[in-house]
Amino acid sequence: AMAAAPRWRERLFALYFISHIPITALIDLQPLLPAGIAPRALADLLQQYATSFRDPLMLQPPEWFKAFIYCEAFLQLPFFPIAAYAFLKGGCRWIRTPAIIYSTHVATTLFAILAHILFHDFSKAEHAGPQTLRERLALLSIYLPYLLIPLLLLFTMLCNPHYKHVEKRKRK
Repeated sequence: AMAAAPRWRERLFALYFISHIPITALIDLQPLLPAGIAPRALADLLQQYATSFRDPLMLQPPEWFKAFIYCEAFLQLPFFPIAAYAFLKGGCRWIRTPAIIYSTHVATTLFAILAHILFHDFSKAEHAGPQTLRERLALLSIYLPYLLIPLLLLFTMLCNPHYKHVEKRKRK
């Protein structure tokens, strides 16, 4: 018997990739743009977020963080609609390898970001960064889903029988 695709997880992955498109396009890519290019409302939204959650990374990204944003723009963003389609349709085995590459890449970038949030000394930052453990954990909670969902995706692609066993083509 063929193993069924994990439907609730596929729906979660579809939602994750669909929601990621506007977030990336409208918010995450702003630090790469020259000042004053982003529409006022979007710049204000980013400013408001960065102030409320004390996220100086988005206002003054260090070079390593900017490199991750370039990866998000040119590697991840083009993948989002493809992955969204595959998981909305469901049972698409061809998404397995790209999903493994995506989730491994993203999890790696998130480990660096989360370590920075937890351990960096932000006291000398120009923009307010998290100082207390509570503030660090609040900011961490914003980034955490972008680690946990890719890890669940990776686990599903590696361990779910539907994705694990790619059908052998019958020899004529």
